[in-house]
Amino acid sequence: MYELFGVLLTSLALNMIPFAGPSNLLIASNAALLVEADPFTIGFLVALGAACAKLVHYFVTFFIGGLMGQKRREHLNTVASKLKGWASLALFLVAATPLPDEPVVIPLGLLKYNPVKFFLAYFAGKFVITALGAYLGALGHGILAPFISNEVLTATSVILTVILTVVLLKVDVVKMIERIVKRRTL
Repeated sequence: MYELFGVLLTSLALNMIPFAGPSNLLIASNAALLVEADPFTIGFLVALGAACAKLVHYFVTFFIGGLMGQKRREHLNTVASKLKGWASLALFLVAATPLPDEPVVIPLGLLKYNPVKFFLAYFAGKFVITALGAYLGALGHGILAPFISNEVLTATSVILTVILTVVLLKVDVVKMIERIVKRRTL
């Protein structure tokens, strides 16, 4: 039971770091290596921790939005009326990928988007990627455990998580995709 609570708290703590937290797919896969629980439960707890952390980010920007001037608020209301139909889908998609989600979370807080819809869309997206990560971690553990000790497997997983996180922070994924698309159209 303590291990599961640790998974939830670790996910919450790592996701409280704005713009720089590691991928939740990797958090879930590492948790699957370390904790004796089914991958569904691990994915659920990592997604819950991530969603709660982003809800804190959302509320911070929600209340900061109230401090804006009237002209800025009117502009945001105009933008909000155009985006509300797509907000949940955009939030779900960004949460279900390893892309940074703050560019969607922060504007939705400023736009005072419905917090229940925010939480549900974000949690659903995160659950997709964290369940996948937990199942991949469990699969990897099942395949590699006979050949590699748990300590080496865990250390390798942590090192790969750090490397991938640094790469994701240093590489502008959107620009890279744009370059690839541009080359294919030439």
